[in-house]
Amino acid sequence: MGCWFSKQVKHTPGYEEPAILAAETAFTVSEVEALYELFRKISYSIFKDGLIHKEEFQLALFKNSKKNNLFADRIFDLFDLKRNGVIDFGEFVRSLSVFHPNTAQDEKIAFAFRLYDLRSTGFIEREELKEMVLALLNESELCLSDDLVETIVDQTCKLVDSNSDGKIDPIEWKEFVTKNPSLLKNMTLPYLKDITMAFPSFVMSSEADDEVLD
Repeated sequence: MGCWFSKQVKHTPGYEEPAILAAETAFTVSEVEALYELFRKISYSIFKDGLIHKEEFQLALFKNSKKNNLFADRIFDLFDLKRNGVIDFGEFVRSLSVFHPNTAQDEKIAFAFRLYDLRSTGFIEREELKEMVLALLNESELCLSDDLVETIVDQTCKLVDSNSDGKIDPIEWKEFVTKNPSLLKNMTLPYLKDITMAFPSFVMSSEADDEVLD
């Protein structure tokens, strides 16, 4: 008579089954399983509670939990779908999916628009664009004169703001990005398609378990 053992696995808060998340995103089940290992590493790096806090997010991106970065703040805010100051596993996978190579360009364009729409008004206004330009210069450690920064912002606004109403709407943004696809280069992370290669032992054991269950 055979024996059946049940292995209790303690999941992080907000855990959702890989099959469910794979059905709703660009990831396969194996990729979601590998992402769970990555999520656990990040979410236990500082606070040990299975949720990603902003400091842990910063640490994962820049190896420094104290560095202020406008882009990291914005991406964290967009990943925090429940607006509760932390990112759980379901939010992590659903949000990260927009960066998958197989995700439609329209989704990437919309996400990038929300990234630049700092005040969530539905428009990218001149001051928001200036903040982003300054953040980019800061990240690149470039120092430009105030006049040159103003010129860059003004010229960009003229290029994108086709109806000259002083703000960039989603339609103008899409038209501009479609003509300048290089702007979406950072919206695709090729390694996400091969995320399982980062955790081969985990994926192999997972596949072995599946064979036993079959």
